[in-house]
Amino acid sequence: MISRQYTRVVSEFLTLFTRASKLARAAADEAYGRHGVRLGQNLLLAALADEDGLTPGELAQRLQVSTPTIVKMAGRMESAGLLTRRRDNKDARLVRLYLSDHGRAVHGPIEDERLRLQERALAGLPDEQRRQLDAALAHVIRNLED
Repeated sequence: MISRQYTRVVSEFLTLFTRASKLARAAADEAYGRHGVRLGQNLLLAALADEDGLTPGELAQRLQVSTPTIVKMAGRMESAGLLTRRRDNKDARLVRLYLSDHGRAVHGPIEDERLRLQERALAGLPDEQRRQLDAALAHVIRNLED
């Protein structure tokens, strides 16, 4: 049986985590939106900036999302002029995604926005608490992935 005290701690965690998540998502959406990028698309931009020409499946694996999620996001990003889709030269069944000039141009400002938001969210936390928070969140993710 789960104790009331444990239930209260979990309830506080979920309430605080949900509130922090909503505020962080809203702030990121606003910051990235100034550059014509939606939340989540920044991750695709960063992955393609690291290695252009990946397939949706390769991106899905790297970003730990489903391939259909990447395909849908890539369609929106292509419409926004952030990337292009091209058939693979060796295997026409494969589609590869490439940053457009516009996508390449907004990648830097989007990274700057991400770093500013991270600093804003973590302002006042000493380095040791930042490391502990990272470790705790990684632990929560592992627990929920199992």
